[in-house]
Amino acid sequence: MNGNSNGIQKDALNGKDIGRNGISENGVDRNGVSKKGVNGNSFSVNGFDGNGFKGISVHHVSACVPVNVAKLKARRQRWNVRASEMSKNTLNPIRAIVDGMKLTPNPEKPMIALSIGDPTVFGNLPTDESVLQAMKDAIDSHKFNGYAPSVGYLQSREAVANFYSQPGAPLEAKDVILTSGCSQAIELAISALCNPGDNILVPCPGFSLYKTLAVSMGVQVKFYNLLPEKSWEVDLQHLESLIDDRTTCLIVNNPSNPCGSVFTKEHLRNILAVASRHCIPILADEIYGDMVFPSCEFHSLAPLSSDVPILSCGGLAKRWLVPGWRMGWILIHDRNDIFGSEIREALVKLSQRILGACTVVQGALESILNNTPAEFYQSTISFLKSNSEICFSELSTVPGLNPVMPSGAMYLMVGIEMEHFPEFQNDVDFTERLVTEQSVFCLPAMAFEYPNFFRIVVTVPEEMMVEACGRIREFCVRHYRPLSQESNDLDQ
Repeated sequence: MNGNSNGIQKDALNGKDIGRNGISENGVDRNGVSKKGVNGNSFSVNGFDGNGFKGISVHHVSACVPVNVAKLKARRQRWNVRASEMSKNTLNPIRAIVDGMKLTPNPEKPMIALSIGDPTVFGNLPTDESVLQAMKDAIDSHKFNGYAPSVGYLQSREAVANFYSQPGAPLEAKDVILTSGCSQAIELAISALCNPGDNILVPCPGFSLYKTLAVSMGVQVKFYNLLPEKSWEVDLQHLESLIDDRTTCLIVNNPSNPCGSVFTKEHLRNILAVASRHCIPILADEIYGDMVFPSCEFHSLAPLSSDVPILSCGGLAKRWLVPGWRMGWILIHDRNDIFGSEIREALVKLSQRILGACTVVQGALESILNNTPAEFYQSTISFLKSNSEICFSELSTVPGLNPVMPSGAMYLMVGIEMEHFPEFQNDVDFTERLVTEQSVFCLPAMAFEYPNFFRIVVTVPEEMMVEACGRIREFCVRHYRPLSQESNDLDQ
C-alpha cells in the first residue's frame, strides 16, 4: 500500500485510492464493504449497498444531532469496570492448589521438582539437531515471516496429513487444522462441539485443562473413573452411566497424563462401542502418541472406529521435546460424514479468532516430521522407561506408598495410604510437608480430581530421580504409623 502527495493511500492489490481513514474515495473500505453513516444507514455505491443488494444513493446526514436528555441523565456517574463471567469461571486446578500450598524447601537440601510436565526443564532431554536445523532453515528462507491462513499453510497441513494417515484412517490437508499447541486444539474441539448447558465426559484422574476450558464455556464436566488396579483402564460401566441427552463429547486421553497408561486395542474398541451406542463423538487427546515403552504398542483411536467421528488432538510438544514452540493440530476423522460441513466450518471459524500457529514452526514442520531420525525417538523412550523403572522399583518398597508402573508418556502415579500417615489430612498436606522436609516437590493428584495420590514427572536426570526417591523413602519412614492391628501383630 503506497501513499501519494495528497496523503491518500493506494491499495496495493487493485490500485484504488484509499482515504486517510482507510476508506476509499467511493465510500467503500479496503475490504469492499460500505461504511455506515451516523444515522446507521449504509453509504451505497452506484446504487448498491455493501452486501451487493440494490439500495438507495448516499444519505447526507445533518451535523446537528438532537441531544437525548434522558440518555445524558442515565450516563454512568462513576467507573465500574468488571471482569467477565467467562474469566470468573476460568480456574486452573493445578495453579489453584499449588498457589495455595506453603512451599518452603529445606535450605539444607537442593530442590528437586518432580512436578513440572516440561521435558526441557533440566536440559537433559534436548530436541534433535535435525529439528533445530529445520527451524534455522525456515528462518533463513524469509518465507514464513507473515500471516498464514488461520488453519495453517497448505503445505504444512499436507505434511501432517501424510505423516498421520493410516489405511483405516486416511487424511488429507482439509482434515488438518494447525493450532497454537495441543491446548488450543483441545479448546477449539470443545468449543466446536459444545454449547452452554451441555456436558462432556472427562477421565478421572485426567489432565486439568479439560475442566478449565469446559467450565469457562458454561459446559458441565462429568468425570468417569480410571481404575489403578487395572493399569488405569476406563471403568466402562461408570462411563456409560454418565451419558444423557446433553452429553456432546467424550474425551479419551491415551497415553495418559497423569497416569502414564497406554490402552490396549481391545480396550479402545470397548470405549468406541460405548460412544457408538450413544452417538457421542470423541475428542482423542493423543499428544503422547507413540511415546510408549517397548513392551507396549500405541494404537491411535481413529483407525479402530467404524462409525464414531473423532477429533484427534496432537502436536510437537512432547514427542519432539519442544513444548515452547506451540505447534499443535486437530485431525478430523469422519469417514461416515457425521460431522459433515457444519463441524468443519465451526472449527475453521473458531480458528479465525486468532491468526493460527507460529508461521516459522509451520515452515519447518514438513522437515521435522520427515527428517527426525528414529534413533531420537528411541533414545527418549529408553530414558523415560529407565527412569520409570527406577522410580517404581524404589517406591514399591516404601511403607505406605503404592506406585503404579506406567507404560508410556512422562508420568508415574503413586498412591498414598493416608490411614498410615495420620499427621496429614490429604495428598496436598503430604506433598507440602515433603517439600518442607526433603525439598522434593511432587504434584498432589487433587489437581487431577483424584485425592490421595501424587504424580511424579520422570524426565529429570537419573541421579536426581534416585536422590528424590531416597528422600521420599526417608520422609515416609519418618511419618509412617502402623494401624492398631498391625501394632498388636508386631508385639506378638
